[in-house]
Amino acid sequence: MRRWCPAVFLAGLFVAAGAGAEAQVAQRPDSVSQVAPTASLSAYPLDSAARRRRRLRLVVGGSALSYGVLYTGLTTAWYTGERVPLHWFNDLPEWQQLDKCGHFWGAFQESRGAVDMLRWAGLSEKKAIWYGSFVGFVVQSPIELLDGFDPAYGASATDLAANFLGSSALLAQQLAWHDIRIMPKWSFHLTSYAPQRPNVLGKTVVERWLKDYNGQTYWLCTDVGAFLKAGNRWPRWLQPALGYGGQDMVYNDDGTNAAAGLRPYRQFYLSVDIDLRRIPTRSSVLKKVFYTLSIFHLPAPALEYNPRNGFGFHGLYM
Repeated sequence: MRRWCPAVFLAGLFVAAGAGAEAQVAQRPDSVSQVAPTASLSAYPLDSAARRRRRLRLVVGGSALSYGVLYTGLTTAWYTGERVPLHWFNDLPEWQQLDKCGHFWGAFQESRGAVDMLRWAGLSEKKAIWYGSFVGFVVQSPIELLDGFDPAYGASATDLAANFLGSSALLAQQLAWHDIRIMPKWSFHLTSYAPQRPNVLGKTVVERWLKDYNGQTYWLCTDVGAFLKAGNRWPRWLQPALGYGGQDMVYNDDGTNAAAGLRPYRQFYLSVDIDLRRIPTRSSVLKKVFYTLSIFHLPAPALEYNPRNGFGFHGLYM
């Protein structure tokens, strides 16, 4: 359940941020959609200061309420046993660091949604970027403090660092470009490992999405066209993608896996991605859908390298 709170908050944040997605989109002369925050207010004008205040109250109040409800539910449903003084636990060697990738991805995307919602609410560009960029860190980090008082867990400094780096990566791009040119994304496929330890890796499909690191792949997708000169012919929706994953992980540490006859290993991928935000459309509904789905890497051909089997090719990698 500890992982559900940030996941639920992220889902809600992106559905809400998608409502103002068309306010963040302007058309380039080549008719390819591009995020243009500096033009967002003129693209979707706010007709009064009162309207801006209403939107801001809606964003701040709704987010605060959701945040409070989620963490109140977490503390009353999960952290109900013995409490101990705050202590720390080093989980960096576990799960081939895929959990750290998840923290980075989650903090980045939560901050991204928050920045766009604050823009939609009418905040100045500077305030929207600075206030929104660390929402991901604020949303995800309290779990580490709660873990720190639980005798079965412990606060993780590396989880906090991954949260901070995710929010910082969003902030750096917004300050440099007022846009996102390098997008972390996530993809998932079902594996045969979860049935071996369903209480940890998940029983249902949705639980396995969140818990089975063997099926998770994290990507960095680059908007090549944004780095080229204006008027170039590179299709903005087509982006190269670097991926990272792992296999043979039923237990969190390599020693326990080895005792069970497993040898965890890392996987590296080279693929392409379709940036749905860049697909031209006049439909406000599709803009909202594309914005929300842009956190995922879509299935595509991929070249894989791993130290166990060397190079391999996937005609369609999930």
